Amino acid sequence: MQNIVLFGPPGAGKGTQSQKLIAQYHLVHLSTGDLLRAQITEGTTLGLKAKKLMDEGLLVPDEVVIGMIGDALGKNQQAAGFIFDGFPRTVAQAASLDQLLAEHNTQVACMIALEVDEQELVKRLLERGKTSGRPDDQDESKIRRRVTIYNTETAQVAGYYAAQHKFHALNGIGDIDGIFAQICTLIDQHKPAQAEAPVAAIREVKA
Repeated sequence: MQNIVLFGPPGAGKGTQSQKLIAQYHLVHLSTGDLLRAQITEGTTLGLKAKKLMDEGLLVPDEVVIGMIGDALGKNQQAAGFIFDGFPRTVAQAASLDQLLAEHNTQVACMIALEVDEQELVKRLLERGKTSGRPDDQDESKIRRRVTIYNTETAQVAGYYAAQHKFHALNGIGDIDGIFAQICTLIDQHKPAQAEAPVAAIREVKA
């Protein structure tokens, strides 16, 4: 099973590369935001707990998020692998994810972070804001705050995976296909010794 953590600040092109990786390696896409919304919509125990906390203005605790990921892993046991989108964001979450994956007899193969300088990110997001309709893509101060938060969080998680010799940083500026080729090279270097046969269809966990 090939499990990839793909990181990148807002506007780094992570979404574009994620879709290409899903198609190339037949991975199941695990977005914590999508999982959260799906659990709430389905009215599951985890979803109801998360909604109650959110309604009270509180953050959803790690154990609830990990529980949702565990549920998704259980529903996709025949997957060729998973691509984790925006998770883990803290060292504690990374350690919990390692433990969860170990329970499913698998592990994170590598973490790849797309690096783009702040000015370029601001430029990209302001441009995206013209069509995305997202308020946080239209306010430069909010964009810079999001980038700062990402950099702070990722620095810690990067160190965690670097200690396992699994962290790689790539320049996120340039030709999309060229960047994708570099990502694939890194992923292939971390391919499990006995990789499972890829599933026939591309599957994606989302709301």
